Amino acid sequence: MDLILPDLPYAHDALQPYMSRETLEYHHDKHHMAYVTNGNNLLKDSDLKGKSLEEIVTGSFGKNAGLFNNAAQHYNHMLFWKWMKPNGGGKIPGKLEKALIDAFGSLDKMKEDFIQAGVTQFGSGWHWLAVKDGKIVIMKTPNGENPLVHGARPILGNDVWEHSYYIDYRNRRPDYCKAFIENLVNWEFVAELYDAAAK
Repeated sequence: MDLILPDLPYAHDALQPYMSRETLEYHHDKHHMAYVTNGNNLLKDSDLKGKSLEEIVTGSFGKNAGLFNNAAQHYNHMLFWKWMKPNGGGKIPGKLEKALIDAFGSLDKMKEDFIQAGVTQFGSGWHWLAVKDGKIVIMKTPNGENPLVHGARPILGNDVWEHSYYIDYRNRRPDYCKAFIENLVNWEFVAELYDAAAK
């Protein structure tokens, strides 16, 4: 299947003041588009052409760095736009809330650990809530890597490449990670992914 850039599920200015129109114009319209364009060019001569996006990501990991980097970043961003919504944050759906408290002891501890993973990811990368062996865990990965290639299912991820936050936060990555978890997360979508991953 060809990689296709999805439309944002909201207007470019819908996530202000936590993420600006300018950031989304650069991040979605330019950076994500580049992953799609490069990924499609690299897929043309690959034996993974015609496979699902997840199969392309897992099949190219450790074997075809160029294809993996672009396909994985496409996969990550396909979810990233849906992980945010206008007026995000707030109440977490009951079943997911219980699972998070079971895993971390409290929602505050989960948020603290999630922020810390993003702050301590050296260089470019992502930090995640993922389901591994039936349990919710926090992970961090370099560059375009994601939980899929480490035997887990992502249910929430935040992009800590500088292009995701530098226009709005400059070098204040901790403030960006805190704003993401407190004010941008679409917890209903996270709950859907958790339900699917926990089966």
